[in-house]
Amino acid sequence: MSNPETALAGEPASTLAPRVIRREIWIVLALSLGASAIWSIVTIIGTLTEPGGLADSVQALNSAKAPPERPWYDLARQLVSLALAMAPVALVLHFLSLDRGNPFRAIGLDARRPAFDLLSGAGLAACIGIPGLALYFTARALGINAEINPADLNDVWWAVPILILAALKNAIIEEVVGLGYLVTRLRQLAWSTPAIIAAHALLRGTYHLYQGFGGFIGNVVMGAVFALFYLRWKRTGPLIWAHTLLDIAAFVGYLLVAPHVSWL
Repeated sequence: MSNPETALAGEPASTLAPRVIRREIWIVLALSLGASAIWSIVTIIGTLTEPGGLADSVQALNSAKAPPERPWYDLARQLVSLALAMAPVALVLHFLSLDRGNPFRAIGLDARRPAFDLLSGAGLAACIGIPGLALYFTARALGINAEINPADLNDVWWAVPILILAALKNAIIEEVVGLGYLVTRLRQLAWSTPAIIAAHALLRGTYHLYQGFGGFIGNVVMGAVFALFYLRWKRTGPLIWAHTLLDIAAFVGYLLVAPHVSWL
């Protein structure tokens, strides 16, 4: 396995000035994951200062957007919300195209290695998912994590398809913006590999902080693993597969299992 520094040594230098890249990064983060991180900090402060704190808190990840008697209106709102959430992804792909040519090829989101992307993504999901579940229950037992409700939808026929699309949406945003785009730009600013890994891991942990300290720790670790993988292989495809599979297991699994067990 080659050194991440060596693996990216041949990356083309940006034609953009460093000050332009820095300004671009701040704009992108303010419109996407950085804004989520700020709201997450505000949310956990509010939770910690409420009676019961994290131990009695419940965080719903995918909620109904209309009353149960209006399922088609709810579906329309769900689809519009998912579509509009892709705007930051389109923005960073546009920015990358200005100095990197084909942005999909530049961040490894093309079809050159489909088998590698799927198999390595599934392997990553398995390696992260099981320890992550154990960490969640441990954090809940210690009272340092909110109870997570991954699927708080009405009883509708389209619940599973919407949850799958939500999982894919989360994966694309976090891996394209937080890894493919951000790591590329930080490399062009001559950041060191440890600094890039730490920055990405802390960002990922912070925008999950609303879940509690267990969610923060778990996502910092996940962020470090994903950043190392990306620096080595320069492909977001496997990471999108891994993230999507993890979220599908959480969202759809909860929807199907929770009504039949008392401990979820």
